[in-house]
Amino acid sequence: MPEDATFILSLRTDEKKSRYLSTTAPDLDAQRSWLQRYATATDQAYFIIEHQGNLTFIEGGNHIPFDIQRVYYLYDVPGGAERGGHAHKALQQLIIAMSGSFDIVLDDGKDKVRYHLNRSYSGLYVCPMMLRELDNFSSGSVCMVLASNRYDEDDYYRDYAEFMRARWGGA
Repeated sequence: MPEDATFILSLRTDEKKSRYLSTTAPDLDAQRSWLQRYATATDQAYFIIEHQGNLTFIEGGNHIPFDIQRVYYLYDVPGGAERGGHAHKALQQLIIAMSGSFDIVLDDGKDKVRYHLNRSYSGLYVCPMMLRELDNFSSGSVCMVLASNRYDEDDYYRDYAEFMRARWGGA
């Protein structure tokens, strides 16, 4: 990616094209160094904003800590509906709001944290043994999930008490 430095620097220093990006100094060597760090960061997706549209890519094992084995989408979720309500024994996921917005509540059995997703260029990594509930779907929202494994019913905890026993040794 350092070979993209000239092009990316021109985007990042163009006032109109960079309106959604953080500012940067017009220094090509600094841009190359930033790209090198960005390319190896495991918590970032690489995206380009152009007049022809935006491009975001995610590489399994590079931008996320797993190889992608399955991709699925949630869409046309009725107002007030909830999805999820389960945990996985081994599955890792990256959840992205491709369109619209929704909330994800992560519950490790001790703490619950609510995240609001509404950008197609960022996502939420969900590790194994973390109960998740998705709600507050906006009209027309699309949730894309990148998963580390293929579907396996035996990987699910659908009962909260069973999840708590497995996670913490009691409920």
